[in-house]
Amino acid sequence: MAARYGRPRSVLRMRTVAGQVFLLQLAIVVLLVAAAMVALVLQSRADSEREARNRSVAVAETFAHSPGIEAALKSPDPTAVLQPRAEEARKRSGVDFIVVTNTDGIRYTHPLTDRIGKKFVGNLGPALAGGITTEKITGTIGPLVQAVVPVTGRDGKVIGLVSAGITIERVSNVVQDQFPLMFAATGAVLLVTTGGTALVTRRLRRQTHGLGPAEMTRMYEHHDAVLHAVREGVLIVGGEGLLLLANDEARRLLNLPPDVEGRPVTDLGLDPLTARLLASGRTATDEVHLIGDRLLAVNQRPTDQDGGPPGSVATLRDTTELRALTGKADVARGRLKLLYDAGTEIGTTLDVVRTCEELTEFAAARFADYATVDLLEEVLRGEEPTAAGPGHEMRRVAFTGLQEDTALYPLGELIHFVPSTRVGFGIRRGEAVLESDLAAYAGWQKQDPERARKLVEHGIHSMIAVPLRARGVILGVVLFWRSQKPEPFEEEDLSLAEELVARAAVSIDNARRYTREHTMAVTLQRSLLPRGLPEQNAIDVAYRYRPAQAGLGGLGGVGGDWFDIIPLPGARVALVVGDVVGHGLHAAATMGRLRTAVHNFSSLDLPPDELLWHLDELVARIDQEETVDGTEGREGVTGATCIYAIYNPVSGHCTMSRAGHLQPVVVHPDGTAVFADVPGGPPLGLGGLPFETLDLQLPEDSRLVLYTDGLIEDRDRDIDDGLALLRQTLGEHADQSPEETCEAVLKELLPETPRDDMALLVGRTRILDSSRVTDWDVPPDPSAVGRVRSDVSRKLAEWGLEEEAFTTELILSELVTNAIRYATGPIRVRLIRDRSLICEVSDHSSTSPHLRQAATTDEGGRGLFLVAQFAERWGTRYTPDGKVIWTEQPLPAEEP
Repeated sequence: MAARYGRPRSVLRMRTVAGQVFLLQLAIVVLLVAAAMVALVLQSRADSEREARNRSVAVAETFAHSPGIEAALKSPDPTAVLQPRAEEARKRSGVDFIVVTNTDGIRYTHPLTDRIGKKFVGNLGPALAGGITTEKITGTIGPLVQAVVPVTGRDGKVIGLVSAGITIERVSNVVQDQFPLMFAATGAVLLVTTGGTALVTRRLRRQTHGLGPAEMTRMYEHHDAVLHAVREGVLIVGGEGLLLLANDEARRLLNLPPDVEGRPVTDLGLDPLTARLLASGRTATDEVHLIGDRLLAVNQRPTDQDGGPPGSVATLRDTTELRALTGKADVARGRLKLLYDAGTEIGTTLDVVRTCEELTEFAAARFADYATVDLLEEVLRGEEPTAAGPGHEMRRVAFTGLQEDTALYPLGELIHFVPSTRVGFGIRRGEAVLESDLAAYAGWQKQDPERARKLVEHGIHSMIAVPLRARGVILGVVLFWRSQKPEPFEEEDLSLAEELVARAAVSIDNARRYTREHTMAVTLQRSLLPRGLPEQNAIDVAYRYRPAQAGLGGLGGVGGDWFDIIPLPGARVALVVGDVVGHGLHAAATMGRLRTAVHNFSSLDLPPDELLWHLDELVARIDQEETVDGTEGREGVTGATCIYAIYNPVSGHCTMSRAGHLQPVVVHPDGTAVFADVPGGPPLGLGGLPFETLDLQLPEDSRLVLYTDGLIEDRDRDIDDGLALLRQTLGEHADQSPEETCEAVLKELLPETPRDDMALLVGRTRILDSSRVTDWDVPPDPSAVGRVRSDVSRKLAEWGLEEEAFTTELILSELVTNAIRYATGPIRVRLIRDRSLICEVSDHSSTSPHLRQAATTDEGGRGLFLVAQFAERWGTRYTPDGKVIWTEQPLPAEEP
């Protein structure tokens, strides 16, 4: 090609693009190398000064901290001791001088002995203050850097100064010794770079075929003029599927953006068939593709024939005139696409109302100007619908249209469809109704004549009513209206509307059935959770339970979180929070079983660790039963956690244990919120490991906060961040009531649509007034029973409970007599006046009395029977050093 334009091939004249690029790259390389050398020289100077500072500081510090320096400074003649040592250190370290001075700056040492005894030249202020100073000065030996370091005595005071200095020239000589190596490396880099540039230039010359700039410009202008002047679209695609070039006609036909070159053809927004053809590079001849509203004939040929570059060239020709022959096919294709899109856009949730809204939104945008959905009331409640008859009313649950202020029934309106109208008759028969001309008033207006007149005045001219039917039962009706579109609904539109509603009816019925099942599950779960707070005075408690948002990918809805507040004997109360992993009826049922088990175990008055041990055994047994059953779809307890705490308002003592649960939070009266370090036991059901307890002494008005992981865990928040936020929130609201604290915590931590259920329990501790508690030590002597009766009688008189004295004396007489006769001491009696009168007799025996029916000839065995008859409740509680037998007697109604 060079010969064609009469140009010699000599590269030395630099007329080719490759030659000019070679010179330009060579110049850039030389410039970069020169700049690098200058930078190295400047850097070496900076390094020299930095090295001088570092060396002078190091030498001065080393000498200042050397052994014997303090003694030398305090000697009668410091110069005699320090001068030889300073000179020896100077020679070995390579510095120019090491000078030792007193705190007034008078030299003790110097390389020139005539300078000893004279004032040191330099800044001594920072060193006298205990710091280190360096400075660059110009001395008699040239520019140098000197450092001044203090010498401190044993008492920490500065007793002298050491200065070391070195000339920059001495350090620079070391760096400059490396210059030959740097120049050699620079030359090698220049040589290698020049060789690489030559190789690149050779490659460029081969690709440009030795053409000069003017020749390449002329060829490009000719190519560009021809390419963009033709009335066919041209696309050039590279071997990697990237679009290399598109002419103006191709951009118009395909509606391509301006910056399309360099992008994959699969990312151009084309239909899949056309994109697949262009990306494949295969040969194609007059293939017809529908792109937008155009029919394009596509021809494509590969470019790698005869040694050409990999890729393909495609030409596009507009053949839209063929649409006249394929109009019906286009209409069918469009309707199929509409139904396909409806299947992807309607029914994305399991919510009945939202599914109806999706139907009206889709229909109003793609099919009609207005769309409404009316459903039977039982469908909204999730109930099984009955056959829709003349007496059935429907509620409008979805409305979408161009305007909201129309004469159509508004949202929430209860509509009674008149049976004598075509719409009412069609709903009863399950048949669709078409009213192509509403202005003709062919009977549809009987539903509401005044509203019908306003609808026609508003411009609504055509209507289709299609019953929502699923499994042969009518769920409601869908109405489509047209006002802005001038074409009225036709028979073909009626069949399309029926198909659209039929598909939506399946989604609505699925959502209805899900609503029914979810409602049943929620009802079951609510019935298993506490419905109110029990009567007790130990703690002021508030709770919150929030189920997960239903329908969130199968994760929402009913879960296994639970809580309980259980009054215990002795005015105590147990707080428990648990979590069963999973969602649905199985988790809710398992939660109910565990809650019932905790109630039963707590009635035995077990300590927290023993109760969790029994609960762990129960969960393991449940898992074994589920495994042995082998029924398909049955699940074991895949994971359950629990925390159990007992609070005693008489002593303020709290004991708690946990099984795989999160640590509780204790908020002290001063507002300090801390996580209680309860020993971590394994989750329930694992077995084999013991549970431990934590004993706390809680002051009055403390807060004990128990919760489940649904409160702190969220997909957008780490669990550690949630715990920190919980503690911060509780600390900020420490002065509020438990109810207010619960609201504040939920507002701060709970997301708008939680994906997991949550239980929260906040208890504020109370301390029973000492005047309501009294106790006595009882000697192991039968005669002490009389004194106990007398003391009890006097105390009940103080409390105004004289009517209870006889019963209480009888109960305590029997319990104390049994303790003296059968138990080991010491014996202690305690009375507690709470909601009931509580009597407790404690001893160091672990043998528990049992109620039995005494025979006629038996002399004993009736005492405990009498206790059971006179007391409302009685029982035995074991302690680490014995047992406590307790009774409860109801107080008169006027008593608290």
